[in-house]
Amino acid sequence: MKVSDIGFGAWAIGGAWGHVDEDDAIAALHTAIDEGVTFIDTADVYGDGRSERLIARTLAERDPEERTRIHVATKAGRRLDPHTADGYNYANLSAFVDRSRENLGMDTLDLVQLHCPPTDVYRHDTAFEAMTRMVDEGRVRSVGVSVETVEEALLALEHPIVRTIQIIYNPFRQKPAEEALPAAARQGVGIIVRVPLASGLLTGKFDRHATFEEDDHRNFNRHGEAFDVGETFAGVDFESGLDAAEELKQIVPAGATLAQTTLRWILMHPAVSTVIPGAKTEAQARANAQASDLPALKPEALAQVEATYDRWIRAQVHERW
Repeated sequence: MKVSDIGFGAWAIGGAWGHVDEDDAIAALHTAIDEGVTFIDTADVYGDGRSERLIARTLAERDPEERTRIHVATKAGRRLDPHTADGYNYANLSAFVDRSRENLGMDTLDLVQLHCPPTDVYRHDTAFEAMTRMVDEGRVRSVGVSVETVEEALLALEHPIVRTIQIIYNPFRQKPAEEALPAAARQGVGIIVRVPLASGLLTGKFDRHATFEEDDHRNFNRHGEAFDVGETFAGVDFESGLDAAEELKQIVPAGATLAQTTLRWILMHPAVSTVIPGAKTEAQARANAQASDLPALKPEALAQVEATYDRWIRAQVHERW
């Protein structure tokens, strides 16, 4: 697939990020597309299918020819209860895929990613054989994985059916650049970067008095109570994340924001195919899409990112994920 370097992460419009009005969500999607975004990432569990259905409604309102240029990726597996490795089999995954096909109004899904499965899934062929079968059946065009750790990314690369890896990578989560991203590039496997703004920490807009709605994961998953804590603030302690973000504001060029500068930093790694910041409003979607127009960061700015990471972040996250 040929996709825009800035995509649209559709977790926030589904749920777990506080209330998002449906009209606002659809307006954000339309704005992103108007700004040139051609890649939208979602999952069947985002709002129990709400995100997928909102994407379908939005695309139905676009020109049919334009729709052919827009690629939608979804994910499967997290509907399992319990969420165990042996549940990643053809019977379960095909049922999840068929539900997503219905939600998205698509006979063939562009890209289906295993959704952060237990590590043991990568050590066996069962799930990957199931996905291969669905490609052969015409239900799925391409197969990828969404991983939590560098180890899982490297294990995923051992399966030829895997064409994309989705991973957390940002100035607060730099370990993937050491081994996982270069390995994917060598094999021609696409890299989709999620949680690029560390759940908003890297917007630089929060302070120590920030509060979040009850149904926002930044409130209920601070310590991994609901899912991997690395998905919330990229696993970084909120207080030290605020200090690190404040320090990074000094590298932001005139006329840009810290969020845009962060997205540009991510795109400077040659292995990155696309980065998928979320957006709940038209303004956020527009600002995200325009980040790729910024000039490359200067060497002194890159050095500052490294220094900030070493000072505030590395000890917390580097060996964990």
